[in-house]
Amino acid sequence: MPESKSHKEHKNKAAGKGGVTEKAISGGHRIDAVTSKKATEIERSGNSNALKEAAKRLKDSGKSQKILQVPQNDMNKAVEAAENVGVKLTVRNLSGTKRRYVKP
Repeated sequence: MPESKSHKEHKNKAAGKGGVTEKAISGGHRIDAVTSKKATEIERSGNSNALKEAAKRLKDSGKSQKILQVPQNDMNKAVEAAENVGVKLTVRNLSGTKRRYVKP
């Protein structure tokens, strides 16, 4: 299924001027947006399995800053998923006004 217009907009905003979208990483996966130090994954579905997979992709990215952006209603699920995967990252809502830090 093609990605939504909103997902593309958030992905492009996360990449910024110097970043790249849909960057290939190990395991044949792709990360939504990457800059020199930061990897960003946007997950809008709210599905627990999809959130875990997004956290795994961030873990495999090798970047020092990892950001998982989700709708505000799904922030608690995203924190749980990141803790289960065991990755240190930041969970942000889509507008960027709220954030939660996760330690493995």
